[in-house]
Amino acid sequence: MRLALKPFCALLAAALALAPLAAHAGQFYDDAAFAQAQADGKSILVDVSAPWCPTCAKQKPIIQGIEQAAPDLVVFDVDFDTDKDTLKQLRVQYQSTLIVFKGATEVGRSTGQTDPEAIRALVDKAF
Repeated sequence: MRLALKPFCALLAAALALAPLAAHAGQFYDDAAFAQAQADGKSILVDVSAPWCPTCAKQKPIIQGIEQAAPDLVVFDVDFDTDKDTLKQLRVQYQSTLIVFKGATEVGRSTGQTDPEAIRALVDKAF
């Protein structure tokens, strides 16, 4: 039985080591919550990503850092693979797209950006 546990323990250790890479920033997109944040005039970042996307993986820690530094920012995650209605509504064609709103007004958008300063400058447009 001990031999059978070794591969399991190694797999568990690898999964735990990778867990921070898959950490979730923000909240999952919901039409009602998004509409409420817009109506409240909130600063909003919509993060369109896919779990298989290396660019998205580079964006996540940057977005998490911005989110921690700006508690008034509302971050919505949109899954590129499964949330096709939202992609259509937001006119998104590619994963790794970031869209910034100030209330109901879109104030900026980028796709494929991984430079932390450029992403911060994009988010600053919402404030």
